[in-house]
Amino acid sequence: MTTRRDFLKQAGQYAGILAAASAIPQWLSAAPANSSNALFFDISLAEWSLHKALFAGKITNLDFPGIARKQFGIGGVEYVNAFFKDKAKDQAYLNDLNQRCKDNDVRSVLIMIDSEGNLGNTKKKERKQAVENHFKWVDAAHTLGCHSIRVNAYGVGSAEAVAKAASKSLHDLGAYAAQAGINVIVENHGSYSSNGQWLGKVIRNAGLSNVGTLPDFGNFCIRRDGGQLYEGNCVEEYDKYKGVEEMMPFAKGVSAKSYNFDAQGNETTIDFLRMLKVVKAAGYKGFIGIEYEGDKHSEEEGIKLTKALLEKAGAMV
Repeated sequence: MTTRRDFLKQAGQYAGILAAASAIPQWLSAAPANSSNALFFDISLAEWSLHKALFAGKITNLDFPGIARKQFGIGGVEYVNAFFKDKAKDQAYLNDLNQRCKDNDVRSVLIMIDSEGNLGNTKKKERKQAVENHFKWVDAAHTLGCHSIRVNAYGVGSAEAVAKAASKSLHDLGAYAAQAGINVIVENHGSYSSNGQWLGKVIRNAGLSNVGTLPDFGNFCIRRDGGQLYEGNCVEEYDKYKGVEEMMPFAKGVSAKSYNFDAQGNETTIDFLRMLKVVKAAGYKGFIGIEYEGDKHSEEEGIKLTKALLEKAGAMV
């Protein structure tokens, strides 16, 4: 287990450690790598867009930076820890990944973290363990040059109890992450976290400026039959445009979820132009990550369609 003392010892060689989260400006680490284009944002690629190929073993996490650049002309990557879950402390592996990013002129933007325990757990012991489980990913994000780790605010219990636990966890994790200049950002990812008002309150109560959100254009199902996060039909959905607007004041990243497209290249369930107007109105100037999850197009086609739509809609805002 990585302790705060261990982390500071490892980080001692760099002079820019931030001693407190309040020292991290909202947009400092989220600035576009290639801001000379006509868009108000830069485009990154979320690794989940290629999850079928990754789970099938057709490609690996080490291949990801090269694929982003060579196949899609994208210069920012958003990792998913599931695809290198045993490598968070493997310095040789992380150095290899860094070199591949350098070779392809690609920037590591963030790591999406799952399966490390519920930060909204209302049981103190389990909650603290979940926080500590994330420390190694903060370290890995720092090594890779990411600006953030994306976490979840899951928990079982009343909305109030889970919110209180999640805020405490995010404060503790954020304080640890601040030492390396890393943001801790929460995505709307089902259940309470897909309620924009609830999540905004959680972030405010965490009380640290490096704790924020990753608004996702999709993922606004707050209740499914059977009580599951992902399985089962959605029986109650939060207004996606309202939700993104409520999350944007805390945003340090944005995820452009896409599912399927019509013949004109428009997403069939999400109005990208309307979403981008909300994002721009909040003053956001960072990366927007492509996260294709559809089933009517191949992963490659879905990524290209999402990129084209972001460019088209972004130029119209």
